[in-house]
Amino acid sequence: MKNVKKCGVARIRLSLYPTEMIHTAHRLPVRWQTLLLLLIGCMSTLSTDVFAQSTAVLAQSGTTPPVATRGYLLQPGDILEILVWKEEDLTKEVLIRPDGGISFPLAGDLKASGRTVEELRAELTSRLARLIPDLDVTVLLKEVKGNKIYVIGQVTKPGEFVVNPQVDVMQALTMAGGVTAFAALSDIFVLRRSGEQQTRLTFDFTAVAKGRDLQQNIMLQSGDVVVVP
Repeated sequence: MKNVKKCGVARIRLSLYPTEMIHTAHRLPVRWQTLLLLLIGCMSTLSTDVFAQSTAVLAQSGTTPPVATRGYLLQPGDILEILVWKEEDLTKEVLIRPDGGISFPLAGDLKASGRTVEELRAELTSRLARLIPDLDVTVLLKEVKGNKIYVIGQVTKPGEFVVNPQVDVMQALTMAGGVTAFAALSDIFVLRRSGEQQTRLTFDFTAVAKGRDLQQNIMLQSGDVVVVP
């Protein structure tokens, strides 16, 4: 602000910065010093209130940023948001069914599970392009609900955990509250299923915690079970 107020022989420059106004205050009569300090206090309170209100508006806007999807394979239970530019009737939230598929108007059933978001977008675009020229399709992963791992055995909080999008074994154990005093730290393993086959992957907590054999601290996949005997 550029306004200047005359006060006797002194002048108050209404600065955007309260610190500049404080440096000016000592040159003013006492009554004007008091007024100036009150003004500074109001400005500080207003700035704090505006910041708090802005933060609250952003938090309550209901806008959820899309989940980071690079390399993530979609899973049953995940929620997608599909938008077709200039086609409001084709803008929808879609839940990936337990069988791994989704249904979308004009495109029919598509396999979503096991694909990346970009792969699904490409097929959806290909199907819709037969009926809608010059279309622009966007697919967003809105919520990760199907990417689940399990931690059982000698941990504080065994159970099922939804991960977004991936965690390693150490992180999974942390999510489960850590191991108990009775855990066999060198005998932990991960059970991983691929079709009808199941693989046992060993994990030596003691070694990894000391920075050795770090290759054992693998990134977990959906459906993996961490067993702490």
